[in-house]
Amino acid sequence: MATPAGPLRVRSVVELAYDELRARIVDGRLRPGARVGQAELADALGISRGSVREALRRLAGDGLVDFEVNRGFFVADVGLERVLERLEARLLLEPGIARLAAERRDDADLHELRRWVVAERTARTAAAAHDASRGFHAALATATQNDALGRIFDSLWIADVGRRLLASRRAQPTWQDADVAEHEELCEAIEAGDGDRAEVLMRAHVESAWRHWSRRPAGETDSG
Repeated sequence: MATPAGPLRVRSVVELAYDELRARIVDGRLRPGARVGQAELADALGISRGSVREALRRLAGDGLVDFEVNRGFFVADVGLERVLERLEARLLLEPGIARLAAERRDDADLHELRRWVVAERTARTAAAAHDASRGFHAALATATQNDALGRIFDSLWIADVGRRLLASRRAQPTWQDADVAEHEELCEAIEAGDGDRAEVLMRAHVESAWRHWSRRPAGETDSG
């Protein structure tokens, strides 16, 4: 058996159940609107119903499932309104994150940011490009050295929801190049420790996404 490359973190049953249920939502095994049966999942995963219930509560906090009294949990059907709510919150939060990152980042943070820029530039699929873009923003939150900001960011930009809502951007052939270019500008400001410029660039960056989604017809969603 191969020796692990690094230390393994002991993970709870609830975390494992959370990851498995989240993966089933992302890859379509659990479709939007589908009822999530706790007993069936507990049997399928070989764990207690309590662990499944706790994992579902976490997914509800992420916005991936909805809870209805006397009916149970259902896979959320993420629509335009929820996207715009999250973008509005990001527009208030992320410029400040960029400023703090410029002031507090270390060499490891800069390496991580550059790594995500390269990953997005060389991504062969729209989904991979999106995941790398999210990775860049998550790395910025980490660079603030404030764990609370990282947790808030994770709740606002849920990778799975973003990938499911990517279809319209696939029709824009310049989206990936433009996103990479804006991330590179942000990297330069962060490296220079220029918090003012990083804040301005991030605000314009998130506003671009806001304009993209706010032009969509009410009630329209993407799937992909």
